[in-house]
Amino acid sequence: MPSSASPGAALRAVSEPVDDATALLEYASAAHPLVALRRGDGIVGIGEIARITVTGPDRLARAAAAWRELAAAARVDDAVHQPGSGLVAFGAFAFADTSAVESVLIVPEIVVGRRGPVTWVTRITSDDGGRDLELAPPVATRLGARPRATLAAASLTRQEYVALVRDVVTRIRSGEVEKVVMARDARASIPADADRRALLQELAEAYPDTLTFAVDGLVGASPETLVSVHAREASARVLAGSRARGAGATDDAAAATALATSTKDLDEHAFAVQSVLRALRPHARAVTASESPFTLKLANLWHLATDVEVELSEDASGLDLVAALHPTAAVAGSPTADALRLIAELEPFDRGRYAGPVGWIDQDGDGEWVIALRCARIDDDGTLTAYAGAGIVADSDPESELAETRMKFRPIADALR
Repeated sequence: MPSSASPGAALRAVSEPVDDATALLEYASAAHPLVALRRGDGIVGIGEIARITVTGPDRLARAAAAWRELAAAARVDDAVHQPGSGLVAFGAFAFADTSAVESVLIVPEIVVGRRGPVTWVTRITSDDGGRDLELAPPVATRLGARPRATLAAASLTRQEYVALVRDVVTRIRSGEVEKVVMARDARASIPADADRRALLQELAEAYPDTLTFAVDGLVGASPETLVSVHAREASARVLAGSRARGAGATDDAAAATALATSTKDLDEHAFAVQSVLRALRPHARAVTASESPFTLKLANLWHLATDVEVELSEDASGLDLVAALHPTAAVAGSPTADALRLIAELEPFDRGRYAGPVGWIDQDGDGEWVIALRCARIDDDGTLTAYAGAGIVADSDPESELAETRMKFRPIADALR
C-alpha cells in the first residue's frame, strides 16, 4: 500500500519570488539531493515532509491516486505560477513489476526553483490553518570536491554480455520476440560522505540539454523525456537507435548519415514510436508525431529522435501518462510482454529504478518525467552502480551492442574521472 510520512496530515505550500542568482545546485543537500535541472533552470528540493512508497504491477496507478488525494487536500498559495512552483513531489519508479526496489514520491520541505529570470522559494508544511510561512531561501553551500572512481563490470563480464546478446539474437530470429533491450551494470565505490552534487554538476555541464536528476539515491542525466505536461498539453520525445559521435567534423557527419539511413536503427526506432503512440491515445484528445525521425546530437552520441505532441483528455495527469507509457519499447522491447519476460529471464540483476520513470509532479498533475538513463544508484555506503543497455534486433552484432553499452556508460564514467 502507498504510505506517507505524514498520514492524514493536509499540507500547505507557499511559493513566492525571491531575488537570487545563486546556482540552484548549491541549495541541494550534499548527501541526499533532490534535483531536476536543465541548463540551470528547474527545481531542487531540501528535506522531506511526506513520502509515498509503492511496489508491484500497479505502482504507478497507486502513486497517481495517492498524489491526487494528497494534492486535493493541500492548501496551495502560489504567487509565482511557473512550472515547478506550488506543491511538488520528486519521483523515481522501479522498472519492473517484480522489482524489490521501492518506487517513491517525495514531497520536500523546501523547493528552490528558477525559470529564466524568475527565481522562487516554496515552503511546504503540515497545514496549521493560518500561520504565515517564512520564505527566505535556505543557505547555499559550495559544492565539495568531485569523487573519483573507475567503473568495473559487475553482474556480467564483457564476454558474458556478448554471449547473452548472441543468445537473444537467436531467439529473435526464431520469432520469440521482435526486439529486446538487454542491460548490464558496472560498479564503483566513492566515499560515503562524498558531495553527490559534484557529480550532478559534472553531468549538467557535459550534457546541458538533458534533464539532470537526483531522487532518493538515483542520479543521472537523461536525454529521453518520457512526458512533459503543462496546462493540459503534453509532449514526449522518443529516442531509439544511436551511433557514436565522430572524431572530426567529417567523421561526425558520416556517423549521423549512417544512423539516419540504417535499416536496423530505423526499424528499432519505429518500434519505439508506435509503442508510445499506442499508449498515449486512450488518454488524449489528439496525438501527433512527425512522419520521420531526426538526428539528435548529444556530447557522445547521435540518436534517432521523434517528438510527439498530445492534447490531454480532461481527467488525465502526468502520472497517468507515465503509467500508460512505461515501459516503452526503447527500454524494454517489442512486443512488450515478451521482451519483459526475456529481460527477467536473462538479465542477472534487478534493474531497480534504472530505465524507470524519474521526474516531478505538481498539484495540478503537470510535471516532467524522463526515463532514468545514463544514470547510477548511489547507496548510503558509497557503492555506486551504473547501468547501460542496447536494443537487440534480428540483425544486431553482439560486439557492436557491447560497444553501445560502453558509450552509454560514458556520462557516469566521465563524471567520476
